[in-house]
Amino acid sequence: MSQLGGVAECAGAVRRARRATFPHCGGVIPAPFAWMAPNGSPHIILASASPRRKQLLAELGLAFEVKVAGVTEHEDPTTDPRVMVSHNAALKADAVARQYPNAWVLGADTTVFIDNTVLNKPADLTEARAMLKRLSGRTHTVFTGVAVRRLADRFAIDEGVSSEVTFKPLDDATIDAYFKIVNPLDKAGAYGIQEGRELIIADWRGSLTNIMGLPMEATKQILTRCGLLR
Repeated sequence: MSQLGGVAECAGAVRRARRATFPHCGGVIPAPFAWMAPNGSPHIILASASPRRKQLLAELGLAFEVKVAGVTEHEDPTTDPRVMVSHNAALKADAVARQYPNAWVLGADTTVFIDNTVLNKPADLTEARAMLKRLSGRTHTVFTGVAVRRLADRFAIDEGVSSEVTFKPLDDATIDAYFKIVNPLDKAGAYGIQEGRELIIADWRGSLTNIMGLPMEATKQILTRCGLLR
């Protein structure tokens, strides 16, 4: 993706997010059973490879399947994080929705933001260590974008959630201990709050599940208003 094209697409994602409201479901309500899978349940797809998102969504008791979107995400560290996560969540959901137009498709993207810089997944342990040292003893913001699509009804809704996390002061020994129990390479900002938090995190404000990668408060509100949850 070119930088110019990426910025233009990201701007479009933000415009969609700003339009998103909940008067009834944000789109045309499908006819009864038009959205049903062969077993009579709504066909829901999680457009994410994240095991954390899969676990969180499963806790709602919904039947769903996982389809990973083969897309190139926008990861310019100078991009506004709200723009980035909105764009990437929509990119994933749109890509899978085109393959499964009758399904409800949920996409999400999470990033860490500090010093006017986005911290995405580190390339290696050296970069992961540098990220944790940057976060050490300071407060940063975690942004997640959530996008839900159903192409058959031209349904689209986008939400954005932010939380704040304060790190403890970290020395090399603490970072080494953390890396022994957590793989930092598959996590934005090189950390996850669900494991080893006692080593690195002093406090957080806002949605805990947002920090984990899928803000369940916003997700449940969207799915309930779409008739997928009661």
